[in-house]
Amino acid sequence: MTSVTLPAIGVVLPELLLAVGSLALLLIGAVRGDRASGLVNALALVLLVLAGIAVAFQGPEKIVAFNGSFVLDGFARFWKLLALIGSAAAIAMSREFFVRERLDKFEFPVLVLLSTLGMLLMISADSLLILYVGLELQSLAIYVIAAFDRDNARSTEAGLKYFVLGALSSGMLLYGSSLVYGLTGSIVFSDIAAALAGGHGVLFIFGLVFIIAGLAFKISAVPFHMWTPDVYEGAPTPVTAFLAAAPKMAAMALIVRVLMGVFPAIVDQWQQIIVFVALASMALGSFAAIGQRSIKRLMAYSSIGHMGYALVGLAAGTPQGVEAVLIYTAIYLATTLGAFAGILALRNGNVYVDRIDDLAGLSRSQPALAFFFAMIFFSFAGIPPWAGFFGKLYVFGAAIEAGLYTLAIIGVLTSVVGAFYYLRVVKIIYFDEPKAPYEPMTPVLKLVLGASSVVVLLFWVLPAPLVGAAAVAAKSLF
Repeated sequence: MTSVTLPAIGVVLPELLLAVGSLALLLIGAVRGDRASGLVNALALVLLVLAGIAVAFQGPEKIVAFNGSFVLDGFARFWKLLALIGSAAAIAMSREFFVRERLDKFEFPVLVLLSTLGMLLMISADSLLILYVGLELQSLAIYVIAAFDRDNARSTEAGLKYFVLGALSSGMLLYGSSLVYGLTGSIVFSDIAAALAGGHGVLFIFGLVFIIAGLAFKISAVPFHMWTPDVYEGAPTPVTAFLAAAPKMAAMALIVRVLMGVFPAIVDQWQQIIVFVALASMALGSFAAIGQRSIKRLMAYSSIGHMGYALVGLAAGTPQGVEAVLIYTAIYLATTLGAFAGILALRNGNVYVDRIDDLAGLSRSQPALAFFFAMIFFSFAGIPPWAGFFGKLYVFGAAIEAGLYTLAIIGVLTSVVGAFYYLRVVKIIYFDEPKAPYEPMTPVLKLVLGASSVVVLLFWVLPAPLVGAAAVAAKSLF
């Protein structure tokens, strides 16, 4: 695999498609008003599909462009495809919800496209400047869609909380970046890595800590998780589905690239931080979710816990660990999208419900939905042979190979605790007295839930495509 300098349009073709396309859709919406929402929604999906095709056909070689600020390699392609899948699924699932809730505005798909553009820049960032620009572009759009239901106090509160805390995390990231730049004299990742090879001081560790803190906020890792439950519960459900899926992919990719690609010379220092964050996230995600009554808050704490499990692979600091992170997050994405497709199907008339108790007796009124819902929660719990079990097997295996036995053991124990509230949901679905039956699922929700279930149920039958792609992506980073 060679590295070349090629600042050509082809290198940033997916980003150009989303940038130009989102501006065109914004113009269409401005001219036609909310009547264009359906058209804009469909065209946004087309743009995401085209961007995914462009990513898939960009070739296997590593390309460094724009004076070393932008990198395109197998690692970036893997994460970009995950982010595009998450964004496309969120837009597809949002249409009916917003129509029924009278929130059908053309701005939502445009904002998702702009946020996805920021994610693609984050994933390919090879300098601190592109990192920050991509992160802010992603975040600014999410601040708006989190408060998309302007007449709902909880949605407005969610947007405000995410904005305030997001601004704080961005400030921390920017301060850490300025320290690193001041000490190394460069914002390009390769130059920073070369400067580190000659040694570093205490101030550099401070800069690294601030950078990790800013990035940890984006994946809602402890202790930067405080926004997650309130924002997940307050934001409209399609927005929550988007937050739980695509942005997590971009942020996790950025954390792995920064730590493994830029700071491999000081792995002993940042490994301690990642171990602590992983332990705290797994523990809080397992114990705090036990008393939740809202399924969206349950998914929030579940997300915190799963990011902790993914960080276990990163804590290993090895190529095997990076491969485990890739596999785990891909499985997490598929499972999360399926879970939210099921949540969006919980509708009585025009009323969407999100209480766990409202799932009572779902197996009697909609046995197919109940079955797939149960399988997804089995996967979340890490019960074999569902995909979630193998995801945890890979990350714990990487930790054991790196000698992090305590981290792996605590991870297994927290996984057992977390299995309690996942299995409680399954118990409510199958054994509690039924409530009012729900409306039939729409074709889009069936498609998303079906695709997710295929990954969850059949990963153990055919793991080679995902495992092979993850291995190639991880190898390209090194």
